[in-house]
Parts: sequence; structure tokens; C-alpha cells
Amino acid sequence: MEHKLFDNNSLSRLIAEQITEEIITGKLNPGDKLVETNYAEEFGTSRAPIREAFYLLAIDGLVERIPRKGSVVKGYSEQDKIDLLEIRLFLETLALDRIAIIGPSEAILKRMDELQEQMTNVKGDSTEYTRLNQKFHLAIIEMSNSEIIRMMYSRLGLPLRSLQRITFEGEANIEKSLQEHQEILSCLKNGDYQEAKQMLIKNHQNILKPVQDGR
Repeated sequence: MEHKLFDNNSLSRLIAEQITEEIITGKLNPGDKLVETNYAEEFGTSRAPIREAFYLLAIDGLVERIPRKGSVVKGYSEQDKIDLLEIRLFLETLALDRIAIIGPSEAILKRMDELQEQMTNVKGDSTEYTRLNQKFHLAIIEMSNSEIIRMMYSRLGLPLRSLQRITFEGEANIEKSLQEHQEILSCLKNGDYQEAKQMLIKNHQNILKPVQDGR
């Protein structure tokens, strides 16, 4: 693969995006070593952009540097995963409290309608469903109009997406998720924020269960 037209910065981001996709789709698993020479050969570049890509992935919480082993795909303990999901729920319910005060955005509600339709159309693809699901939940955060909540939530992004993909393996799980998201959206449209919170908690519990079961 030839990428000599890219400068080092854009090439590093391109490499980081490819590795991110491999982690999220399960092609790369926790503990897998990332070999600089392999990626340098694949992208037809020196090791410098590869090291920068690994650094970007470490910032995103997907890769960690282990002494005498190098860069590896980061693994999360059961408690780490539970913490990620608990923080997600806290931030989303906090966002709902803000929305209850300022009112919902019609433009964002329309976008969530479109996302719900797209999620229905890709329910056989757990990776794509996970990507759209993340956008749906991010729309709730965006609707809060709080930069602090959005900034804190963005730090969960990629590790959370990687974790959720496992939860959505199986059509029955996705069907349940679709129903919950439809009810959340209906509550937002009707201004029933307490019920929306309850649906978020239910959705959270369904994602949490496979983690607690050790999947």
C-alpha cells in the first residue's frame, strides 16, 4: 500500500484510524502486539508516523505501552468496563436534566429519528449498529448544550464503542436495543424526561449484564 503523498501527520492519523477500526471490529484483540515494522511495510513509510499513530491510539485509550513488550491493544478489567458504563449512564442522565431545563432541539430530534431508521436497517451488522448507536447517545449529550458534559463524554468514545460491539452480537440483543432507543426518543419528543431516564437505565443494564457475566 503506497501513501507517500501524505505528510507524516495525516498519515499517522490514517494509520491510527485503520488500527482503531481493527480493534473495534474485533480483528485485533486485547493484548495483541502492534509491530511497527509490519505497519511501516504496509503503509510504505518509515517508523516515525507509526510511532505517532500508536501515540494517538494511546491518547484515545485503545493502546498501551508495556515495558519490554512494546505497544499492545489495551485490555480492560471487568471493573474498568463497569466504570466506563456507569460513567456513561451518569453523563447521559445529567444531560437529560439539562435538556429538561432548556428544552429539546428539534433539529437533533430529527437527526435521532434518522439514526433510529439507519440502526433498524443495519441490525444484522453489529459493528455498524454499534457506530450508529454511539451517535444516537452522543446526540443526547449534544442536546444538553453543555460543553463540559460533551468533553467528558468524548473521553469514553472509542473504548466504549469497542465494549458495546460485544453486547450487540446477536439479533435478539439488537432488537431489544432498538425498542429501548425508540422509547427513549419518544420520551424526549413528549418531554417525559423521567421516563427517558428509566429507559436509559434499562438500556444500561442490558449492556452491563454481558460484562458482569464475563463475556
